[in-house]
Amino acid sequence: MPVETIKLSRIVMKLSPDLYPFLKRSELDSEIVLVHGIEALEADDVLEIVQFSISEHQKDAFLH
Repeated sequence: MPVETIKLSRIVMKLSPDLYPFLKRSELDSEIVLVHGIEALEADDVLEIVQFSISEHQKDAFLH
C-alpha cells in the first residue's frame, strides 16, 4: 500500500482549486499523509482533509 506525504496546497490545486484562495498559507503548507496516494482521493475527501486542517490550525492558535 503506497504512502505519500504531500502538502495540502497540492491536494487542493489538483482536486478543488476553487478552495485555494480561502485557505491560509499555514494551512496550505500542512503536510498530509495519504495512505493510498493522491490518485485515490475524491472531492469529498479533499473537503474532509481541508476541514481537519483548518480545525488543527485553529486549535493551535488557541494554545499560544
